[in-house]
This record gives sequence, structure tokens and C-alpha cells, in this order.
Amino acid sequence: QVQLVESGGGLVQAGDSLRVSCVASVYPLRAYHMGWFRQAPGKEREFVAAISRSFATVYSDSLKGRFTISRDNAKNTVYLQMNSLKPEDTAVYYCAASTSVAYGTGSPTHYVSWGQGTQVTVSS
Repeated sequence: QVQLVESGGGLVQAGDSLRVSCVASVYPLRAYHMGWFRQAPGKEREFVAAISRSFATVYSDSLKGRFTISRDNAKNTVYLQMNSLKPEDTAVYYCAASTSVAYGTGSPTHYVSWGQGTQVTVSS
């Protein structure tokens, strides 16, 4: 099973940018599709973005244009660049690994391994 460790979260102001990272223990990372999800207090886990083994990307419609997912297989790391942050982006951000062809549907059920999450708080 893949072990994932997120980092880079923190407290920022509205309009700021932040990049969170996810380091995977598995080698090679290129065998997995990777995704980012987030969960705000009292809400269900929400799909943010995914990147395939071949670097194809999928985004939540509501976040497209502000968030960018990328991966560096040589570093076993996946990134989520977040720009123009808003208070409603406040959540715990999780990365996840998938071997399913349905990784891009946005359903958490297609992901087999999850990190512990990193908190992102955006103040107004």
C-alpha cells in the first residue's frame, strides 16, 4: 500500500497563493494516478483535482483556473498550487493514489491510499 504524506498547509490571507505537496513512499510513483481532495468541517470530502500516470489533468469545475495539480515522479511528489485563495477554500487537503481508470470521476471510492491531510486556512 502506498504511504502518502502531505505538507505545506498553513494560514494565509484571501488572495494569497499556497502550494501543498504530497510525498509518496511507493516506487515508482508513475504507476499511480494521483488526486487531491479536501474536506471542510461539517462537509463531505470534495474532489479538487487529479493527474494521471501520463500527466493528464482533471479539475473540479468550481476550482478550474485557480488550482493546478502537477507531479514530479523523480521526486515521488505531487503538488497542488492554489492561487487567489478564498475563505471558502479553508479545509483539510488530502492526497490520494489510484490505480483505477475511473480516477478522474472525482469519486473517493476509486482511490486506494490516502494521506493524513494538511490544514489550509484562508482568512478574510
